[in-house]
Amino acid sequence: MKAVILLSGGLDSTVCMAVAKSKGYELYPISFDYHQRHNIELESAKKVAEFFGAKRHLIIDTNMDQIGGSALTDKTIDVPDRDPDAQDVPITYVPARNLTFLSYALGYAEVLEAPYIYIGVNAVDYSGYPDCRPEFIEKFQTLADYATRATAAEHKKITIETPLQDLSKKDIVLLGHKLNAPLNLTRSCYNGGEKACGHCDSCKLRLRGFAEAGVKDPIEYME
Repeated sequence: MKAVILLSGGLDSTVCMAVAKSKGYELYPISFDYHQRHNIELESAKKVAEFFGAKRHLIIDTNMDQIGGSALTDKTIDVPDRDPDAQDVPITYVPARNLTFLSYALGYAEVLEAPYIYIGVNAVDYSGYPDCRPEFIEKFQTLADYATRATAAEHKKITIETPLQDLSKKDIVLLGHKLNAPLNLTRSCYNGGEKACGHCDSCKLRLRGFAEAGVKDPIEYME
């Protein structure tokens, strides 16, 4: 059975792919070049897809820098040194990113006749993005049930799977470690350097997760 996996090359999406692999699914990762500042994550995604022996790794160009409004796509906006526990929606939020990505994944799943889409969204230790909440996934699932020829005419359901939704970063690290996910190949830093900055909220969440899990983070950080 086939599964489409949204693969960014980061910690969460890689562990999510490891979960799909553990279920015995045939893996079809999909990644996006949205002209992000941290484009190095795409290189990580390619390595992760190869590690898992994916049948095909699809990379879609969405040039979301044309919309702007995010520190991840607009290079005139600096990535902030932010408290990862802050409750406001940060400037690193990319408008409608997961809505866009899931829409592509839904179409891809229909073409592949894959009944599952895996996405590594998380609503515990995350950066406050509205499109990572369970409410968003529930609404998208309802939309997906009416959006495709497969679901409308053939009554086939394409299910959005979110195995990390209620896990802390500590739990995600432990799960990845248990499933032998290639955490050494992942990149989480928003600044996109060869070495992670250690100061953006994504790095801070990752470092805290590894520390709480008692697992050494295998990637390099700037001193």
